[in-house]
Formats: sequence, structure tokens, C-alpha cells
Amino acid sequence: MLRIYQNTYRRTARKAVVYSTKVVCCNHSTLCNITMQSRRKGAGGQWEQHHSRNHEHYLLAGNQARGWTIPPHSRGYGMFVVRILKGALKLRYLVLGGAIGGGVSLSKKYEDWKEGLPDMKWLEDALPQSERWSQFSRNLIEVGSVVKNAIDIDPRLKQLGEDKLSEWRSWFDNRLDDALEAADYQGNQIVETKEDIKSKATVAALGIPVDESRKKYEKLQSQVETLQTEIMNVQIKYQKELEKMEKENRELRQQYLILKTNKKTTAKRIKKSLIDMYSEVLDELSGYDTGYTMADHLPRVVVVGDQSSGKTSVLESIAKARIFPRGSGEMMTRAPVKVTLAEGPYHVAQFRDTDREYDLTKESDLADLRREVEFRMRASVRGGKTVSNEVIAMTVKGPGLQRMVLVDLPGIISTMTVDMASDTKDSIHQMTKHYMSNPNAIILCIQDGSVDAERSNVTDLVMQCDPLGRRTIFVLTKVDLAEELADPERIRKILSGKLFPMKALGYYAVVTGRGRKDDSIEAIRQYEEDFFKNSKLFHRRGVIMPHQVTSRNLSLAVSDRFWKMVRETIEQQADAFKATRFNLETEWKNNFPRLRESGRDELFDKAKGEILDEVVTLSQISAKKWDDALTTKLWEKLSNYVFENIYLPAAQSGSQNSFNTMVDIKLRQWAEQALPAKSVEAGWEALQQEFISLMERAKKAHDHDDVFDQLKAAVVDEAIRRHSWEDKAIDMLRVIQLNTLEDRFVHDKTEWDQAVKFLENSVNAKLAQTEETLAQMFGPGPWTRFAQWKSLTPDQQKRRSVKGELDKILKNDSKHLPSLSYDELTTVRKNLQRDNVEVDTDYIRQTWFPVYRKHFLQQALQRAKDCRKAYYLYTQQGSECEVSCSDVVLFWRIQQVIKVTGNALRQQVINREARRLDKEIKAVLDEFSEDEERKAQLLTGKRVQLAEELIKVRQIQEKLEEFINSLNQEK
Repeated sequence: MLRIYQNTYRRTARKAVVYSTKVVCCNHSTLCNITMQSRRKGAGGQWEQHHSRNHEHYLLAGNQARGWTIPPHSRGYGMFVVRILKGALKLRYLVLGGAIGGGVSLSKKYEDWKEGLPDMKWLEDALPQSERWSQFSRNLIEVGSVVKNAIDIDPRLKQLGEDKLSEWRSWFDNRLDDALEAADYQGNQIVETKEDIKSKATVAALGIPVDESRKKYEKLQSQVETLQTEIMNVQIKYQKELEKMEKENRELRQQYLILKTNKKTTAKRIKKSLIDMYSEVLDELSGYDTGYTMADHLPRVVVVGDQSSGKTSVLESIAKARIFPRGSGEMMTRAPVKVTLAEGPYHVAQFRDTDREYDLTKESDLADLRREVEFRMRASVRGGKTVSNEVIAMTVKGPGLQRMVLVDLPGIISTMTVDMASDTKDSIHQMTKHYMSNPNAIILCIQDGSVDAERSNVTDLVMQCDPLGRRTIFVLTKVDLAEELADPERIRKILSGKLFPMKALGYYAVVTGRGRKDDSIEAIRQYEEDFFKNSKLFHRRGVIMPHQVTSRNLSLAVSDRFWKMVRETIEQQADAFKATRFNLETEWKNNFPRLRESGRDELFDKAKGEILDEVVTLSQISAKKWDDALTTKLWEKLSNYVFENIYLPAAQSGSQNSFNTMVDIKLRQWAEQALPAKSVEAGWEALQQEFISLMERAKKAHDHDDVFDQLKAAVVDEAIRRHSWEDKAIDMLRVIQLNTLEDRFVHDKTEWDQAVKFLENSVNAKLAQTEETLAQMFGPGPWTRFAQWKSLTPDQQKRRSVKGELDKILKNDSKHLPSLSYDELTTVRKNLQRDNVEVDTDYIRQTWFPVYRKHFLQQALQRAKDCRKAYYLYTQQGSECEVSCSDVVLFWRIQQVIKVTGNALRQQVINREARRLDKEIKAVLDEFSEDEERKAQLLTGKRVQLAEELIKVRQIQEKLEEFINSLNQEK
């Protein structure tokens, strides 16, 4: 007997209705599924099912529609259906079990994926807080779309999780769809409808047992509900993680854009890290206290070791980048290298004095960084030295780096090579002791494990500076080689501190590489980990503890000790600088009570403004003053050439016509060749003289500060030395001067008088020079000798004898030629021999030259006086004038050239050269402002030195206080 328990139906592809009927078999008391198919109209077939939402369902067979007994010929078919239902029931449990197992696997896969994500906790300190995101209200498909279209972040972060996220998302979507489909299908089979409940009540009223079926039904229903709850929890958890990840990505993207577009804004929005602040304090101290005296006791990690012991490789392993140059046995570390390690989003390096960042994930940037380090090291070595005390400061940032400041020193050597300076060994020892003598310095003592311990030089040096080992950490390198060469018991003694008399806080063993220059840090670290995992040396007999191996453990230990030392000593250093600042401020108030503490930079800016103000004053000089200055300078430059090469040769030609001809020829040659260049030179010197005179007048002002005098003089001298006149000015002057010299006629009496005066002044000036030469040659006169108790030298007495004979010649012939004839020379010498004076002809000629020059100039001065009133006679008779005034005309022509040239130079100075000089001065000032050494040489004195020291101490104290406040906040 079969009874209806639950009816469901579905449509097939052929528009037939498939009925799935759950019945109770009275003979077997089991719940079976019976599936029957009929046409839509119900025609034909012995079994029909009539479906109605509000009525019970019955099984009808043929014409016996009202009976409950199944016909005999259908019992075999019914048992076949029961067996089918029994197999289907097992299949249902398998489906439900698969759905539940899929949910559990889904949860486990999600946890594995979450653990594989990169750690983003460092963003909480580095990035600003943003508004909380609104909760996602979308379903899993919408969440997947959001993840797919998420904002692009930096390629280095994006590449890290993009592949894994895509793979997991695809797997999750497929698995979730299968689970939901399975749960939905089983739900349709299990969930009771109102009609099922009525049918079940009917079966119970007829006395059919349903307790066992009800229990199985309730159990299956609870399992489905549990499965749906787990799926929902997984969905919510997945959604929350996606929200968190998108939030972090958005904040990182915003910060990346800020870093890329505006560094100044970044500096304001991102708070400086603690290690960066501490590194800045050390940088300030390095400039203030280059000798590392007692004033600088701030902690730092000093890396010391024998040459080629692997100390640089240890530092690189801690920094996670190969940042130093390599050499085969050659000394590569020639100067102290201060490396500040800090945690950051990107693995980059940067020098203190440059803005360029080297991407340590790119081999090209790493190569550039190593070349720059090597260049700076070699540039720091001067004067034939091998090592230098000049510190090379750089910062390395990257994910997972331990915060600390390390100083890599040149390796200690025992023997010097021929290419080293004689003091190299002592210099390295002295430098190492200077750094280790700091009582708060942490000494990282590097010992090569592949060589005999007795050959070590560094351990004795470390023991001298830290005999108790309270700040020393011992590191044994190249232990992979030591495993093959050394006795395990000997290594155990080294790492337990029993072999060396030196004591240390801790002992560590590391592997710094496989001897390959091209190995990356990742490859070296992997090799190190594999070695310590598989090494028999470190696993047998318990030679060392696990925490004593690998560079990672060493880095953690050094960083921990470094910050512990910082926290213990920073307050004392701050107090010391407070006391120093108080003493310096008191000294300043006592010595300079009315002046402000102005450092070299501020004083330089003030001097720069005053110098530029004086340049502006050049344009305010009157035209008349410029004309006078240029005229005076031009005649000063040209007078000697005019007298020696033009006037004297022409005047001594013998006739007026030959004088004029020779003057025209020589003036034209002069104007075409030397005159323009000499004129430009005169203008340049006049400009220089006027500018210097302005600076000198500024010194006499009541508010003048003499601390600037040396700097101003150096700037002006350098600018004038660089300044040159425009080349086209020479060509312009040549044309003007040639046209002016073509005029040979004096136009009016005023110009004539000016020319006569110019001639007289010029002749008088030349006559004064000649008389001075004669006074030196012949000695003082009788009155001077009597008044000043002087006497003549033998040479002066001889000169006087020669002069007496020469005066007789000029007295007999006032128009004598400039040179003496042979007969005249012989006569003079014989006359002197009669007076027992022996001279040669050259001696007579040397004496004749100034004597004749004086005679000629006196005659020229007399002709100038005669020509004062001869202008009208000159205008009427011209060159046939009875009074010879050709020399007046010559000096008039020269005077006109000087006037025209001076006017052209004045316009050039005002319109062009003053501005060009201003540019030169600005360029010199800019260069000087960047040269700290030159500023220190030019701005000197107790006032400047005291102000500089006070400003530096004040800056250090402020940075120390800022660091201490941040350190306390971090605690």
C-alpha cells in the first residue's frame, strides 16, 4: 500500500510534466520517491495525478478512482519504484554532504588567502586617516565587480596580490554557485508546503506511522539551515575583507599621488619617522663637532672589522640591498658611510645632500648607487691620502627594515701596500678609535670565520675601547666556509665568548654570500637559511642556539640594543646641549648686547643686498662725472703712446710739413689698430674705479658694518675680473675715431684755447716725470744735500760730469736733433777723460736721453705759450703761419678724439655695461652662497663665529627635544 507524502513537479524540455511523488510504503515502512510522467491533458496511462493547490492528491488506477488498494498487476512496478527511491535518497545525502564540505573548504581557502596577503599595518603610521567607508549593500556579484574595477595602485603593491586575488575570486565564484544551487535544490525537496502538511495529517489520520520520517525530515532541514548560515557568514566575511582592502588601496593611492605631485605637501601631511628625526640630529652634530669630542655621545652602530672580513656585506644584508661597490681584495671603503635604516613602503635609497631616490628593486638604480658611493669615496680622499674622515650620509628605506643608524668604517689592515699613503694604517686605527670611544656607540665587531682567529686585529682594538663588552655585539661571518675548515669545538668557543678575551653582549653567526658578486640579497638570504637548516655543524651537539644565527636575528638584536641605548642616553645629551646653549647666549649678551645673533647665511644675504644697491647707484652717476672720469682715464692710457710714438718723432722731423705728414700717417695707423682697444680698456677701468669708489664711500656711512668688507671686496674683484666689454664696441669706436681724426682745422677760439691748455698740461706732466728721472740719475741738488745731509754717489758724480758736457752741446745748438753724432760722442768722452772720468758711448747716450727730453719739452712749452694768441694768425695763414702751432693742432685733434670716445663709452656704460656688471655680480653672489668654505673665509671674526656656534647648538637642541617628545609618545 502506498500513500502520498509529498508531491512536486517540474517541466521537461518536451513540455511534459514530470511528477516526483513521495509515498509511504506500508509494507516496508520507508519513504520512497515515485516519479511519474503524463501528458499535459492526462490522456492514456493507468496512473494519473490531478494537481490542485487547495485539495488533497490521490492515486487513481484505471476506473477504481475511489479505492486505496494498488492493483495486483502494478505491485511489481511499485517495488521497482521503491528501489529507485531508496537509491535517490542516498544520492540526496551525498549532495548535502558535498555542499557542507564545499562550505568548509571555502572557509579554509579564504583563511589561507587572507594569510597570504601583504601586511599593511605600516600604513597606519605613514598614511593619514580618511573617512570611514559606507557598508557594501551589494551581493557577491556586485562585490566581484567592485574588486575587478578597483582603483589602480602602485604597480609594486598591485602586482603583489593581483594574480592571487584573481585566481581565488574565480575559484570562489564557481564553488559558491555550486553550493547555492545544491542547497536550493535540496530545499525544494525538503521544505514543506501547506499542502504537504495537510497530506501528512491525512496519512496520520489513516493510521500510517510517520515519526521516523518526520525525524529524518527535521534533521535534513536543520542541516540545510546550518549550511545556509555558514555560506552567509563566509559571504559577509569575504565582503568585509574586500571593503578593508579597497579602503587601504584608496588611501595608498591618494598618498602616492601626493608624493608624486607635491613633495612639500607630503612633508606637511606625513609626520617624520623617529629614525629620520634621529638621523637629522646626527647630521647636525657631524657638522658641529667633526672631531667627535665629548659633545657627541649619541648612540650609533659602528661596524668595525678587518679588511675583507665581510662587514660591508653584513651591513648590506641588514639593509636588504647591495648598495656598496665591490673590489677583488682592494680597499673599497675609504671613508665613513653613515646609513640610516627606516621602514617605508618602497625600497629606496637617498643621499643626504641630493633629492634623487634610487629604486633598490631595479638593478640599474643599484648600479648607479654603487657608482655614486665609489665616486664620493674617491672624491673625499685628497692630498695623496688613502682614507678620509669625511662622512658620506645616506638613508635606506624599505618594508621590514629595522630602524637604526649604522656607520661603516674602513677595514683594519695589518700591512700596507705600495699604493697606500704612509699613514694609512694609523689613520684607520685612529678613525676607528674615535668612533668606538663614544661611550654610547654600539660596536658591531665583525670576525671572518674562514680564517684563523689569531690573525684578527679588530678584537684587540675593540677590547681596548669596551673591555667589559657592555656595548659590543660579536658577529662571525662566512660560517659556511668555516664548516669545512674549522673544528666545531673551536667555533663553539668563539660563539660562546671563550676563545677571545674580548667580551660581548651577544654572539651571532651569519652567512654573507657564496662569493658571487651578482647574487641578490634574496638569494644570499635564502642560501643562508638553507645552510643553517641543513648544516651539521649547527645541529650537532648544540653548538649555538637558533636565535644566534641568520642576518635577520642579528638585525633584530642590533636594532633592539640601539633603541635601548637611545632611550637611556638621549635625555643626558639634551641636558648637555641646554647648558651649552645657556653659556653661549650669556657670552653673546655680554659682548654684543645690541646685535642679533646673525649667522653667516643671514650676514651673506644682507651683504648681497648692499652690493646690489651699489650697482644700482652706478646708473645714478651724472653724465658730466662720467665724462670727466672717462676723459681722465683715456688720456692716462693714451698719453704715453701719443708722446713717444706720435708727437716726439714728428716734432723732431725738422720741418713743419714733414711734421704734419708724419702726424697724419701715425694717427691713422693708431686709430685703425691700437686706439679702439685701448679706449675700451680705459672705459672698463673707469667703470671699475667708479664702482670701487662707491663701495669706499659706503664704508664711511654711519651705519656701515665692517664685517662685510672682506666679502664685498672679494665679490667686486671676482665680478670685475669676469666682466668684459662687448666686442662690437671696438668696431663702433674705430669708425667714430677715424672720422674725428680726419678734421684738421680748429673751428673757434674756445677750442683753440682748450687745445693750448691741454698741450701745456700734458707737456708739464711729461716734464715733471722727466725731471724726476733726472733727479734720480744726478742726485739731489746742493741745497738738498746741505739741508738733509746727503751726498752724491760715484755714479751720480759721473753722471753730473757727463751732463755738463751735454749741456754745452744743447747751448750751442738749441735745435739739436734727438740723437748725438759720432763726433759729438767722441768729443764728450775725450773731454771727460781730461777730467779723469772714464765712460763709454752707451753711458753717454743713456745720460743724453733725459737731458734732451727736458730740453725739448721746455721748448714745446714755450711754443705753446707763443700760440695762445696766434689763433687769428693761424686762421688767416694756416700752415704758412709765422708761429709754428702744428703741435697745438695735433693735441686739438687728440682732444677731440678723446671727447668723442668718452661720450660713446659713457653711453655704453650707462645703457649696457652697468647691467652686464650687475649680472656678473649676481652670478658671483650665487656661487659664493653655495660655497660654505668660501663664506667661512670671507665672513670671519668673533661675532660671526659665536653666532654660528649659538645657532648650531640651538638647532641641535630643538631637534633633540622634538625627537625626545616623539620617542616618549611612541612609548
